Amino acid sequence: MTIDADQLLAALRWRYATKRFDPTKKIPAPIWDALEESLVLTPSSFGLQPWKFLVVMDPNVRANLAPESWNQPQVTEASHYVVLTTRTDLTATDIDAWMNRMMEVQGSSEQAVAPLKGMIEGFVQAMAPEARHAWNIRQTYIALGQLMASAALLGIDACPMEGISMAGYDHVLGLEASGYATTVACALGYRAADDKYAGIAKGRFDRSRVVTRL
Repeated sequence: MTIDADQLLAALRWRYATKRFDPTKKIPAPIWDALEESLVLTPSSFGLQPWKFLVVMDPNVRANLAPESWNQPQVTEASHYVVLTTRTDLTATDIDAWMNRMMEVQGSSEQAVAPLKGMIEGFVQAMAPEARHAWNIRQTYIALGQLMASAALLGIDACPMEGISMAGYDHVLGLEASGYATTVACALGYRAADDKYAGIAKGRFDRSRVVTRL
């Protein structure tokens, strides 16, 4: 299934980083289910998926996250709030879990996936733990982009949230010593009628400045 180019660009031009959400409007369950699935379907390097997505529905937890977010209103006003967390390392156990899952869904044998497993292990082990965490974080931003683009195509407003205390989020969400750490968050819902940023033109450079054809 495809959409045409005009539909794609219209959705991307419509979206903006929503600053005020209408707290009375909630994303319908079937649409939210599709957005969660868009996260599941996000591509990652080697397919390792070094992340966990926390959909924070509890109003009390979101209220506790607000002070760790410079009290930005999106945290509590949005219909849904997602905290994208990243594996702090990438171990042989993580690789084995992915290999086992791939064998399960693709009907592959251990012998068939052995060369791929060996290549991944060699690549991962060549990095220091801090480098592996940084690599995992870059993968998680792919998920954020996929979520926001999917939301725009479904007519859902979104706002990426980097103005947060990662350590504060980890504490509120109980992530300390879990093997995962907060990377970024995303608020999703429906823009408030009085959000002044909705009508402001996008400040983007001309294509000639940011795209070069070689």
